[in-house]
Amino acid sequence: MAGTLKDNLLEAVIGLLVVVLAAGFVVYAAGRTGAGGGNDGTMLVARFPNIAGVNPGTDVKVAGVKVGRVVALELDPGSYQAVVRLSVDRGLKLPIDSSAAITSEGLLGGNYVALTPGADSAMLKDGGEIVETSGAPDLMGLIGSVVNRSGGDAAAK
Repeated sequence: MAGTLKDNLLEAVIGLLVVVLAAGFVVYAAGRTGAGGGNDGTMLVARFPNIAGVNPGTDVKVAGVKVGRVVALELDPGSYQAVVRLSVDRGLKLPIDSSAAITSEGLLGGNYVALTPGADSAMLKDGGEIVETSGAPDLMGLIGSVVNRSGGDAAAK
C-alpha cells in the first residue's frame, strides 16, 4: 500500500510539472506572436491589391527592423482591396507620404509588411492611412514565366 501511495504522488508531481510547462509555453507563444492582446501601438491602415502570405501577427518592418505587426485584415467590398490594420511602435513617427509594400524574406521565407518612410514634415496619426502601397508579388507566376520562357527557348533550338 505504501508503494502505491508513493507511485500516485510521483504521478501527481509529474502531471503538475507537465501542466506548468504547457501553461508556460502558451504564455511564451502568446507574448512572442502578439496574440496576447493589448494594443499599445499606433494603429495605421493600408490597402493592398494582394496580401498573399500576410496574416494577423505578420511582422511590420522598417529597414529590416521589426516595428510592429498586422492586427487585422478585411476586404473592402467597394474596391475589392484588402484592408490591412497595422500596429506600429508608438514612438515611431512616420511621415504621411510613407509607403508600404508586402515583401518576402527570401524564396523560402515568409512575407512581411515593409514600411518606407517618406520625406513630408507632417506625420501619420493614430488611425491614419498609408496611401502608397504595393501588394505581394505573384512568385508562382514569376517562376512559371521563367520556366516557360526557358522551356520555349530550348524547344526552339
